Amino acid sequence: MTIGGSGDGSPAKNRRRDAARVKAKQLRVSQKKKDRRNKVFLQGGIAIAAVAIVVLVSVIIMNSIKPAGPGPKNMASDGALIGEGMVTTLTPALQPDANPRPSKPDTTGAVANIRVYVDYLCPLCGDFEDANNKQIAQWVDSGAATVEIHPVAILTSKSAGTKYSLRAANATACVANYSPDDFFAFSSALFVDQPKETSPGRSDDEIKTVLRKSGVSTALSDINACIEDGTYESWVTAATNRALDGPIPNSSMESIIGTPTILVNGKPYTGSLEDPKEFASFVQVALGETYSTSTPTPDPTPGG
Repeated sequence: MTIGGSGDGSPAKNRRRDAARVKAKQLRVSQKKKDRRNKVFLQGGIAIAAVAIVVLVSVIIMNSIKPAGPGPKNMASDGALIGEGMVTTLTPALQPDANPRPSKPDTTGAVANIRVYVDYLCPLCGDFEDANNKQIAQWVDSGAATVEIHPVAILTSKSAGTKYSLRAANATACVANYSPDDFFAFSSALFVDQPKETSPGRSDDEIKTVLRKSGVSTALSDINACIEDGTYESWVTAATNRALDGPIPNSSMESIIGTPTILVNGKPYTGSLEDPKEFASFVQVALGETYSTSTPTPDPTPGG
């Protein structure tokens, strides 16, 4: 008699085998459903994450782009005009959609109108400043000349990512707005120990140190906040573009092509930047000549 052979097909074993097959099939079906759910959840999670990233990037971009606002007071010509006694001419703020209001030059031949476009990271601007700042200050203080300083930010990308040119020009605009008669002193101080081109330049805190050392004391907290917030950076960018695009009012120049750009009674100075005697001679000659206005002065749009 053979007991328990491989061909044993008792009803009990068959039932257990069938039950196991059914259970296995149920498990396979359940696992497939679970896999499908996980796939849907994964795809949905990726989509949600992608949307979140897009929103985050958009917020960062929007926060980094300052909307165009009014320019600083006392720079309606895109520059600060300093006259006798080192007093800055007061003007209303330039509205975002308004054209600059060119300063009215003295055409009598009695006063030299000096205009300088400067970038505070520009080494050649530093050379001109070192050689000529003292005599220009003397001429202006005595009433023999006016000087109009136009801060521009051509070298914004040349400071290891810190945008020093833009931030320094913004700082001068802050001073013009809150303490205009300190503009010349602060602008001059930014050229003392001038940062090298391609260096990071000064931090905002270091700019504020220059501010204090230059003697600015009026509305110091407002100016510091203006520097930190970059209040006039959009205006600096617009003013820079206007200078590069032209025309340059009250002059024979179509546009500036670099810094420093120096004009005396509308005539560009192309002599040595480091020879104060040569520049003084040019000023004297320009005083005796007809004021150069070959380029028409644009009609100003009311700036509010």
